[in-house]
Amino acid sequence: MMFGLLVLTGAGLFVAQSQKPEAATGPSPRLSTVPRPASSPSANDSSSTDKSSNDLTPAVVVLSPTTIATPATSETAPAPAASLEDVVSRVLPAVASISAGQSRGTGFFVRADQVLTNAHVVQGQSSVTLQVGNATYTARVERVSQSTDLALLVVYHANPAQATLRLGSVSSARVGEEVIAVGSALGVLSNTVTRGIVSALRQVGQVTLIQTDAAINPGNSGGPLVDRSGLVIGINSMGIQAQAGQGLAFAVAIDHATTLLSGGAMSATSQTPLTALTRAMGGPSETDQVRARGEQAYAQVLEWAARNGQQLDAYWDKYASSCVASSSRTGDHPWFAAFEPNGIRLNGTSAYNCQSWLDTIQNNAAAIKAEVDKAGEVARKSGVYPGVLRDVRRRYHMDWSGWDL
Repeated sequence: MMFGLLVLTGAGLFVAQSQKPEAATGPSPRLSTVPRPASSPSANDSSSTDKSSNDLTPAVVVLSPTTIATPATSETAPAPAASLEDVVSRVLPAVASISAGQSRGTGFFVRADQVLTNAHVVQGQSSVTLQVGNATYTARVERVSQSTDLALLVVYHANPAQATLRLGSVSSARVGEEVIAVGSALGVLSNTVTRGIVSALRQVGQVTLIQTDAAINPGNSGGPLVDRSGLVIGINSMGIQAQAGQGLAFAVAIDHATTLLSGGAMSATSQTPLTALTRAMGGPSETDQVRARGEQAYAQVLEWAARNGQQLDAYWDKYASSCVASSSRTGDHPWFAAFEPNGIRLNGTSAYNCQSWLDTIQNNAAAIKAEVDKAGEVARKSGVYPGVLRDVRRRYHMDWSGWDL
C-alpha cells in the first residue's frame, strides 16, 4: 500500500523576497541593491523536517515487539471496567494543550507539577505554556529524550489538586483491545477524543511503538493513549495518512518514560522513533533526507537569484546598446559576462556614464554569484549530486559553465 503524509508538529517556511529596482534614468543610472536571501540551512539542520511532514512510500514491515520493563512509577493493577464515557471524563481533566513557540501539541499530568509530552512538541524551547480547562500555566522543559521522542515538563505554581493519570505498561497491551487517544487536534481543538484498537506492537530501533487506528492528528502529539481502564499505555507521537483514506497512528510505549521520570541517564543515540519508523517502512534514509533538504534549500536560492537576474536583464537591455562595445556571453544571461575577466568592454563614445552603469552591473552580479556559490557549497556538503545542482540551475535559467569550477 502506498502511504502519503507522515505528520508531526508543523514547521514554518521562510521565503526570501526581492526588492523592486529603482527606475534607471539619466546618464548615471542606478540599480537597487540586490537583497540577500535567507541563509541556506546547513547540512546538519534538521528543523524543517520534523515539526511539519515527511513523505513515505513504504510497505509496512512487521517487526517482533520486545517486552520492556514496567516503569517503577507505574501503577499496573487494572482498574475496574468502566463505561467509555466514564473513562473519558476521568482522563480529560489531566490533559493539557501546549503552546511552544510556533509549535502546538498536547501533554498530560503524571504528577501535580509534572507533564509528559513529545520531544518534537517542545523542540528548541526552554519554557512552554499549558492550558488545562480554564487554567493557564507556565512550565519549564526539564528533560528531553530525542531517542524516544519524550520530554518532561515541570509546572510553575502547580495546583496541588490537579488531576493526574496513572501509568500502565505496554506489556499489558493486547492486539485488538480498545484504546482511546486524547489531544488537541490541529493544535486548536482541545479535548479531542478518538477511539480505536491496538493494531500491533512494533519494535523500531530501540523504541517500542503501539500501532493503532485511533485517529492521531497534528496537535495530538504528546497526548495520552489510554486503555479502557484509564491507564496510559502510550504517548501519541505520529500519524500516517494513507492514499485510500485509512490512517495509521503510532504511540511511544509509556514504559520509555521510566528513565525520564526517574532522572536516569538518557540514551546517547540520535536516532528518533520517526527515523527508525521511516527506515522500517522502507522510506528514505536520514542521508537521503539531508540530501533532499539540501536540494530544496539550493532551489530556493536559485529562485531568488532568478528574480534578481530578471531585474538585471532589464537594466542591461536598457543601456547595453549604448554602453557595450563587446561582451562575452557564456550563460543564460548577458550580464554573466561580468563574471569573466574583461568580459565587458565599454563604448567610450557613449553619451551615458557607462562606467557607472558597468559598476552597478558588476556589483549586483557579484552579489548574486556569491549567494549561489555559497548555496552550492552547502548543497554539496549535504550530499546533493553535481548533476542535480546543474538541473536546478537550468530549471531557473541560471546556467553558467563557471558554477562547476
